[in-house]
Amino acid sequence: MDRKKIAVVFGTRPEAIKMAPVIKELEKNQHHFDTQVIVTAQHREMLDQVLKVFKIEPTYDLDVMKKNQSLSEITISVMKGLEDIFLKELPDMVLVHGDTTTSFAAALAAYYQQIPIGHVEAGLRTYDKYFPFPEEANRQLIDNLADLFFVPTELTKKNLLNENKPEANIFVTGNTAIDAITYTKSLKVEHPLLDKLTTDKKWILLTMHRRENHGEPMRNVFKAVKRIVDEHKDVAVVMPVHLSPTVQRLVKELLEDQDRILLVEPLEVDLFHKVMSRAYLVLTDSGGLQEEAPAFDIPVLVLRDTTERPEGLEAGTLKVVGTEQERVFQAINELLNNEKVYDKMSKAANPYGDGTASIEIVSVLMNFYAD
Repeated sequence: MDRKKIAVVFGTRPEAIKMAPVIKELEKNQHHFDTQVIVTAQHREMLDQVLKVFKIEPTYDLDVMKKNQSLSEITISVMKGLEDIFLKELPDMVLVHGDTTTSFAAALAAYYQQIPIGHVEAGLRTYDKYFPFPEEANRQLIDNLADLFFVPTELTKKNLLNENKPEANIFVTGNTAIDAITYTKSLKVEHPLLDKLTTDKKWILLTMHRRENHGEPMRNVFKAVKRIVDEHKDVAVVMPVHLSPTVQRLVKELLEDQDRILLVEPLEVDLFHKVMSRAYLVLTDSGGLQEEAPAFDIPVLVLRDTTERPEGLEAGTLKVVGTEQERVFQAINELLNNEKVYDKMSKAANPYGDGTASIEIVSVLMNFYAD
């Protein structure tokens, strides 16, 4: 096959973590692929942390991040910036990931230039366009534009088949999040934070940032967490606080200066994975952590009313608990007090693959261009 130019576009920390292994695998096959890494910097600082850990140098950096910008502003900036790059570089394919505004805008920009689109982590669904917002709509819109679908599980493949996507273009690869963990596990990490995570405490890793949880939902969860810490002297919480001003304000209002609640800045991905490996349980509204924590045999309580990752529910690695204070409190309490329930969740098999998703994705691309 002739050498093909693959443009990999991403803009946020979660995308960067999950696309980094794909980039590394493409770079191993330089005789087949010319890899163009295009970052939009929808997130700036948190994105740069991941690029540093994985030693990735962007080919282009749109640097679109501005304070308090709207989703419309992000979409317009990304599309215009990518239009200029695509017209100059004429890539043979654009790879996007997941469900971010960057990914949707990149897919649309590629479609307008009639460039084939590969969608990594395709097919996840809640079928409620406002939960999660705007991610659910973004993901469905990308899948309506994509040519190749790299799905993590058989269930996500089924979702696409039900939407009449061509089966020949759907590939079950597992999730690249597990590939990223395989990479970071091999890294030596030393940091004062790790010394604070003493083994005499059951550490809860808390992350919360989603737009639909801003306001009362977040307040309710934080109040439940405070109650847990007050009632369990052997429990402590570590929370990397998202840079969102709304999240920062609510954390300051309810969790700052609380005994055994450790608030830290967003962590570089290798350190974050080391912290997660020491947690007793994970409390999160993130999508990615629902896949990552089971790789460390850690139960996940999902602070949302729905999840686009029902495989974790079926496998028993996670439980959706919403944001109502009492329900969250009782769910945490059960895992702290009921060893049988905890063991069942922690020992459940992770349904998201074995860390070879990136190899499979690149293999598909090679076969796609060999035909």
